[in-house]
Amino acid sequence: MTKSELILHVAERNPHLYHRDVERIVTTIFKEITGALARGDRVELRGFGAFSVKGRDARVGRNPRTGEAVEVAEKFAPFFKAGKELRDRLNLPDEM
Repeated sequence: MTKSELILHVAERNPHLYHRDVERIVTTIFKEITGALARGDRVELRGFGAFSVKGRDARVGRNPRTGEAVEVAEKFAPFFKAGKELRDRLNLPDEM
Protein backbone atom coordinates (compact mmCIF):
# COMPACT_ATOMS: atom_id res chain seq x y z
CA MET A 1 0.00 0.00 0.00
CA THR A 2 1.33 3.41 -0.94
CA LYS A 3 0.77 6.64 0.97
CA SER A 4 -1.84 7.81 -1.56
CA GLU A 5 -3.66 4.46 -1.28
CA LEU A 6 -3.67 4.81 2.51
CA ILE A 7 -5.12 8.31 2.23
CA LEU A 8 -7.82 7.08 -0.16
CA HIS A 9 -8.71 4.16 2.12
CA VAL A 10 -8.97 6.38 5.22
CA ALA A 11 -11.04 8.94 3.28
CA GLU A 12 -13.44 6.23 2.09
CA ARG A 13 -13.93 4.96 5.64
CA ASN A 14 -14.50 8.51 6.94
CA PRO A 15 -16.83 10.23 4.47
CA HIS A 16 -17.44 13.08 6.95
CA LEU A 17 -13.81 14.25 6.43
CA TYR A 18 -12.56 16.10 3.37
CA HIS A 19 -9.91 14.32 1.31
CA ARG A 20 -7.48 17.22 1.83
CA ASP A 21 -7.92 16.93 5.61
CA VAL A 22 -7.22 13.19 5.56
CA GLU A 23 -4.12 13.86 3.45
CA ARG A 24 -2.95 16.49 5.95
CA ILE A 25 -3.55 14.11 8.89
CA VAL A 26 -1.61 11.22 7.33
CA THR A 27 1.25 13.50 6.28
CA THR A 28 1.42 15.02 9.77
CA ILE A 29 1.57 11.59 11.41
CA PHE A 30 4.44 10.52 9.14
CA LYS A 31 6.29 13.80 9.76
CA GLU A 32 5.94 13.41 13.53
CA ILE A 33 7.26 9.83 13.43
CA THR A 34 10.17 10.92 11.21
CA GLY A 35 10.94 13.91 13.45
CA ALA A 36 10.93 11.78 16.59
CA LEU A 37 13.29 9.24 15.01
CA ALA A 38 15.58 12.04 13.82
CA ARG A 39 15.80 13.24 17.44
CA GLY A 40 16.70 9.70 18.51
CA ASP A 41 13.35 9.07 20.22
CA ARG A 42 11.42 5.81 20.09
CA VAL A 43 7.87 5.80 18.67
CA GLU A 44 5.54 3.12 20.00
CA LEU A 45 2.11 2.49 18.50
CA ARG A 46 0.39 0.03 20.84
CA GLY A 47 -0.87 -3.05 19.04
CA PHE A 48 1.07 -2.17 15.89
CA GLY A 49 4.75 -1.89 16.77
CA ALA A 50 7.64 0.33 17.70
CA PHE A 51 9.99 2.40 15.58
CA SER A 52 13.49 3.13 16.84
CA VAL A 53 16.91 4.08 15.54
CA LYS A 54 19.83 1.68 15.52
CA GLY A 55 23.39 2.91 15.17
CA ARG A 56 26.05 1.18 13.13
CA ASP A 57 29.61 1.87 14.20
CA ALA A 58 32.28 3.19 11.84
CA ARG A 59 34.39 0.41 10.37
CA VAL A 60 36.91 -0.46 7.71
CA GLY A 61 35.26 -2.11 4.72
CA ARG A 62 36.59 -3.50 1.45
CA ASN A 63 35.92 -2.37 -2.08
CA PRO A 64 34.61 -5.59 -3.67
CA ARG A 65 36.13 -4.76 -7.05
CA THR A 66 39.67 -3.84 -5.99
CA GLY A 67 39.90 -5.27 -2.48
CA GLU A 68 41.15 -1.88 -1.26
CA ALA A 69 40.36 -0.89 2.34
CA VAL A 70 37.65 1.79 2.60
CA GLU A 71 36.58 3.77 5.68
CA VAL A 72 32.84 3.40 6.27
CA ALA A 73 31.38 6.16 8.46
CA GLU A 74 29.04 5.65 11.40
CA LYS A 75 25.42 5.32 10.23
CA PHE A 76 21.98 5.31 11.75
CA ALA A 77 19.10 3.26 10.38
CA PRO A 78 15.41 3.07 11.27
CA PHE A 79 14.29 -0.17 12.91
CA PHE A 80 10.74 -1.51 13.28
CA LYS A 81 9.66 -4.18 15.72
CA ALA A 82 6.14 -5.50 15.21
CA GLY A 83 3.82 -5.54 18.20
CA LYS A 84 2.19 -8.69 19.57
CA GLU A 85 -1.27 -7.89 18.15
CA LEU A 86 0.18 -7.36 14.66
CA ARG A 87 2.21 -10.59 14.81
CA ASP A 88 -0.82 -12.52 16.06
CA ARG A 89 -3.04 -11.12 13.33
CA LEU A 90 -0.50 -12.01 10.62
CA ASN A 91 -0.24 -15.56 11.91
CA LEU A 92 -3.94 -16.39 12.19
CA PRO A 93 -4.89 -19.55 10.35
CA ASP A 94 -6.87 -18.91 7.16
CA GLU A 95 -10.55 -18.62 7.95
CA MET A 96 -12.78 -20.62 5.65
